[in-house]
Amino acid sequence: MDRDLTTGNVAKTMLLFAGPMIMGNLLQQFYNIADTLIVGRFLGAEAMAAVGTAYTLMTFLTSILIGLCMGSGSVFSFYYGKRDLVKMQRCMRTAFWMVGGIAAAVEALAFILTDPILVLLKIPEEILAQMRMYVSIIFGGIFFIFLYNYFAYLLRALGNSVIPLYFLGATSILNVVLDLLFVVGFHWGIQGAAAATVFSQVLSGVGIGIYTWKKEPLPRDAWHLGVGAPEEQRKTRREIVRFSFAASIQQSVMNFGILMVQGLVNSFGVAVMAAFTAAVKIDSFAYMPAQEFGNAFSLYVSQNYGAGKMERVRQGAARAMAISITFCLAVSALVFFLARYLMLFFVAPSQTEIIQIGVGYLRVEGVFYCGIGILFLLYAFYRGINRPEMSLVLTVISLGIRVALAYLLAPMPGIGVWGIWWAIPIGWFLADVTGIIYLVHISGKSESIK
Repeated sequence: MDRDLTTGNVAKTMLLFAGPMIMGNLLQQFYNIADTLIVGRFLGAEAMAAVGTAYTLMTFLTSILIGLCMGSGSVFSFYYGKRDLVKMQRCMRTAFWMVGGIAAAVEALAFILTDPILVLLKIPEEILAQMRMYVSIIFGGIFFIFLYNYFAYLLRALGNSVIPLYFLGATSILNVVLDLLFVVGFHWGIQGAAAATVFSQVLSGVGIGIYTWKKEPLPRDAWHLGVGAPEEQRKTRREIVRFSFAASIQQSVMNFGILMVQGLVNSFGVAVMAAFTAAVKIDSFAYMPAQEFGNAFSLYVSQNYGAGKMERVRQGAARAMAISITFCLAVSALVFFLARYLMLFFVAPSQTEIIQIGVGYLRVEGVFYCGIGILFLLYAFYRGINRPEMSLVLTVISLGIRVALAYLLAPMPGIGVWGIWWAIPIGWFLADVTGIIYLVHISGKSESIK
């Protein structure tokens, strides 16, 4: 199932490779939506607000690990395209042990610092107990999220985007079934929703690891710590650290900014929290294909950059931009006009205040999905051509402006939560402008990974 991204029709190659990645993330978003739907319908608005806030917190914590795996995957893809399999295996080994150690540390710290984190998030008293119960279980899945993402990005670097889809799809469906069983059938409440999620994460992480060990033709010593000359090990560590930490900081900055916005949203009360929880799920589902297409594009660029095929990189960038913009325009129209009906998937018709707030959010964000679609491609392109630091710069611009504007505008009379909603597309737009200007500046230049 491995696919060579350095040959064949450019658009077709990208779409065939990106398709399973997009489908996998749509399944993941489907699970997230189903989880919110089940909790909201059967446990009420307060439980939904607690789960939504916990989801934002978990997204931030796991973004650290996903970024590390994503950055490592770019290095794997580069050396696979270059056909330097010895160096690729050395990078695989280094990344596995380094990121695995960080994953264990993040999980331990999350348990230790639970109460200070809940205070930082300004959790309202009426949902504090439910939030604490939920996160005390959900934190148990952090290490297994690392396992899934490490092996998923390794397989994708080899051009195999299908197997990660199979594992993600199977466990997402299992997750929904267990949600219904634990929450509706056994009446375990919010703890049941958390247990269903962790159980599914364990199966996906362990399952894809066993598959890769058994099925991929990788030497067994590729996983042994300390193989290779000391100088080679040091060079490999520096390379993995550069790429993985840049991507990790980018992902964590992005989600820390969202977490800060969540804290501001929480200050407006449970109705706004519940509306934001439901609307963000819809929002994420709507533009997730553009995000995953960007991730696939990054690996496409890495393979071709490693193979020295810069003309193919440029052709891919032009095709990817056209595909992403077309998709985002279509989705923008759908979300804008169907906003109320989408909110009704999560909220009972009688909850008119929550629906109205959520519709307002969706109609502001929905118009500007092209902004985030272009930004995902810029992130991907700079990771792929050995400039991961530029992806981080664009993230800081986008999130920094979003958070600063939200905190500036929200307290103003007559603006309130609308200031939070409008800060988001403004941040996207200014980051896009910066990324395009820099791209024009470096146009025609290329360099090797050193």
